[in-house]
Amino acid sequence: MTNTTAKLEVLTPENSQIIFIDHQPQMAFGVQSIDRQTLKNNVVGLAKGAKAFDIPTIITTVETESFSGYTYPELLDVFPEKKVLERTSMNSWDDQKVRDQLAANGRKKVIVAGLWTEVCNTTFALCAMLEGEYEIYMVSDASGGTSKEAHDMAMQRMIQAGVVPVTWQQVLLEWQRDWARRDSYDAVMEIVKEHSGAYGMGVDYAYTMVHKAAQRTQTAHEAIAPVAAPVTAR
Repeated sequence: MTNTTAKLEVLTPENSQIIFIDHQPQMAFGVQSIDRQTLKNNVVGLAKGAKAFDIPTIITTVETESFSGYTYPELLDVFPEKKVLERTSMNSWDDQKVRDQLAANGRKKVIVAGLWTEVCNTTFALCAMLEGEYEIYMVSDASGGTSKEAHDMAMQRMIQAGVVPVTWQQVLLEWQRDWARRDSYDAVMEIVKEHSGAYGMGVDYAYTMVHKAAQRTQTAHEAIAPVAAPVTAR
């Protein structure tokens, strides 16, 4: 199969793995290309999707205790039993543990989300393609750079080298593919409702107003009927 033909294959739960690179506070402090709360929302939504579809997942960090801080707790809590692969190099490909785990997962399509786009993401992507012959799918909106230009130019550089740009929701729905796949439908809908903004709000509306489902709240909330106040003539 040629490299071009391989990229025509859609992502499936059977052909892809994912790596989260350096989603740590100190790295996030420098991000200016995307709102940082939006970034965290997208990262956690992507992680929940990987968990729902049982995608082989790697979480790797750099200089946690000496500089970068601990990985987002919301990300770690999606995978409570997973060990984090610590590194010293900005380039994850330079760490043998990362290479070994990628190989052990046995899938050539590698979905990447990380900080910063122009450093950790780019160097890993280029080396993994050149030396490991992996196909890289870069999740643009679950990654961030130190400026919009830095992020955009890094994405352009990677695209020119053969990286496939994607967004987190695109990946999630590509894994789902068919709404008739009921084994993952409910999990995907829960992720969408919590992390997909207007799309999730639309799902909540359809469920409650069209299908008359219960509201998505942890406790019931009683609504008090309107009472018209008297109008004072002037």
